[in-house]
Amino acid sequence: MKTTFITKSAWLPLAAAALLAGCAAPRPAPLYQWDGYQPQVYEYFNGKSSPEQQIDALEKALQTIRAKGNTPPPGFHAHLGMLYASVGKDQQAKQEFAAEQQLFPESSTYMDFLLKKPKQP
Repeated sequence: MKTTFITKSAWLPLAAAALLAGCAAPRPAPLYQWDGYQPQVYEYFNGKSSPEQQIDALEKALQTIRAKGNTPPPGFHAHLGMLYASVGKDQQAKQEFAAEQQLFPESSTYMDFLLKKPKQP
């Protein structure tokens, strides 16, 4: 029976590989759950869905996101608010703009503008 020994120079790459494999950090959880938001917006802006269909889809997505304990992405509530405003549901629009402002304070200037904007005839 023949015995094979690993030379000292062969240990170095093996030790480095083992060390690097042990240092791999777990992937962090995403900050936001998109849950179909981007495809829905794409369909809407390409005229493939009506505002009412878009509202229904985004409301369902929002329920899914909240059920999982996650946060919707930036712009989600603002887009939903714009959709509500486009169909004449001003109260829901204001609620969505306020939600966007609360979740993302950096949007305050634009959300304040939308909240103060007079209703178009």
